[in-house]
Amino acid sequence: MSSSNNYLSKFSIGGLLITLGIIYGDIGTSPIYVMRAIVGEHTITEDLVLGAVSCVFWTLILITTIKYVILALNNDNHGEGGIFALYALLRRYKIKWAIVPALIGCAALIADGFITPSISISSAVEGLNSIDSLNVEINTVPIVVIILIALFTFQQFGTKVIGSLFGPVMIVWFIMIGFWGFLSILENPIVLKALNPKYAIDLLTKYEKGFWLLGGVFLCTTGAEALYSDLGHCGKKNVRIGWIFISIMLMINYLGQASFLLDHEGSTLQTGESPFYSIMPEWFLPAGVIIATMATIIASQALITGSFTLVNEAMKLKLWTNLKVIYPSNIKGQIYIPAINWFLLAGCLTVVFLFRESANMENAYGLSIIFNMLMTTVLLTMLMLVRRINLLYVISFVVIYLFIEGLFLIANLSKFSHGGWFTVMLASVLFFVLWLYYAGTKL
Repeated sequence: MSSSNNYLSKFSIGGLLITLGIIYGDIGTSPIYVMRAIVGEHTITEDLVLGAVSCVFWTLILITTIKYVILALNNDNHGEGGIFALYALLRRYKIKWAIVPALIGCAALIADGFITPSISISSAVEGLNSIDSLNVEINTVPIVVIILIALFTFQQFGTKVIGSLFGPVMIVWFIMIGFWGFLSILENPIVLKALNPKYAIDLLTKYEKGFWLLGGVFLCTTGAEALYSDLGHCGKKNVRIGWIFISIMLMINYLGQASFLLDHEGSTLQTGESPFYSIMPEWFLPAGVIIATMATIIASQALITGSFTLVNEAMKLKLWTNLKVIYPSNIKGQIYIPAINWFLLAGCLTVVFLFRESANMENAYGLSIIFNMLMTTVLLTMLMLVRRINLLYVISFVVIYLFIEGLFLIANLSKFSHGGWFTVMLASVLFFVLWLYYAGTKL
């Protein structure tokens, strides 16, 4: 392990700041669209609101915290994490079939990269239409397109110049969402009841078609894989300690949005209305939109960097054809792969023009990433078995997580005809190409 990684493997304020700027963007900007995705066009009721925020809380506990932050981070390959790190570990034990879930997970993660920047930036910029004083409906598509083109064009220069700003901006973001969420909770402290899992269970079993709302709930944890796959950039102690602060801020904001929704019981969300922006006072909205847009750009940057890292690991493992790799700065681990960069930009622009609004993108989001999570569960289980971990522990792990993620998969399948087909089709093509290349190298 390099001295840079040794530095990051230990907890430090500097390391924590880097971690906040690199890996928490995706999961950290989820509050912009999660509650809106769950509530949708349903009539707002106490059962729906408390059940929704309860589902979000327990999803963050069970999947993000326990599976990824506690369990997965213990399975690193010389400080590196992610689906290929698990594959590399299993390859030492001659587990040949591990290549299949590894390639499925890789294809799903890259396919997810087409949606994440698009939905994050779109949902942030659409906050402009929440500012009543503008008195005009703004077409946000051109703004989103300009931001995406600028973001991907900038990749070739590296993030050394603005990288140092990522951490501070994300701290401002998390403090902001926690602050407005807390003030909103004070108006309706009853929302704290939602931390009781009874409300989540009731939503799924008693609320009409409540089970299918899990497709929206799942969006709160889509960034969990990044906490593991970007481990090599940050170190597990920084990831774990940072998550304590992040998870608290996230839940305060989700509870704050629930408080706002309870004040509108009996009504429905209007087209374009966002519970996230609605808990902010009118005078703060311009600043809120700017900070949200900056946070989503950082989230997109992290995903792009993660895609470069993933493809680079695949090339080292002889699972991907050799592509030109550029090192735009002297920061460890920072690489730029032109072919992947422009491929992702083309995909993101396709998503923006195809779906137009973030509300439409929500239907396409989540279906491919759940396959990645399931593959991670399969590989983690296999690794525990070959390492002769207590069998009862392994059985408990696989039963619990295949059940939970299986439920999310079934719920997300309802998105297939509403846009989910896009990422599934893309992931399938990527898997087929990866498998052909792997089989070809074997021959």
